[in-house]
Amino acid sequence: MSNERLLSRTRQAAILEVSAVAMDLFLERGFDATTFDDIAAAAGISRRSLFRYFGTKEDIVLFHLADEGSHARDALAARPDDEPVWTALLNVLLQIDNGEESGDRDRLLKVSEMMYGVPSLRARSLEKHLQWQTDLLPEVRRRLGTSSGDLQAAAVIASAMACLDAAGEIWTRSKGAVPLGHLLTDAFDSVRQAAR
Repeated sequence: MSNERLLSRTRQAAILEVSAVAMDLFLERGFDATTFDDIAAAAGISRRSLFRYFGTKEDIVLFHLADEGSHARDALAARPDDEPVWTALLNVLLQIDNGEESGDRDRLLKVSEMMYGVPSLRARSLEKHLQWQTDLLPEVRRRLGTSSGDLQAAAVIASAMACLDAAGEIWTRSKGAVPLGHLLTDAFDSVRQAAR
């Protein structure tokens, strides 16, 4: 293994560890009440080192979303070509591990309450979903056919992201009373029926 790959793996492990420590603090003390100094001290690193990994507290919470757009793109490309694009997008979003089924439901609910309750986190989350639109655009355009342009593909993706956000917000407000996957499916069905 090259030194470069080893350093990259070491950096990734450090990022994951710092993120876990920070999330524990955010959930215990609250997002706004937790400072960079608190996180650095709890993680056993300097404030300067923390800033090398993360520019803002929002980046700490949302860093895992950075790669999910490319994962969603790859998952969409792997769906059968004859599957309607709306159904394919739903199936891709249902595949994304949300933690609800993995035994982390209570923690996921607390994180989700924080995400929807802190305006800066909500805004950054929506910003990350805009990146998903960029990632998904070529594959959605291809599936819609050569005559479709960016507008049609972008509108379909934006609608899917809005369904994901609406389902997440309802799931959070209801304290997870209905599984997130059911809410997402219902949201997709609602848009499909309204478009008829």
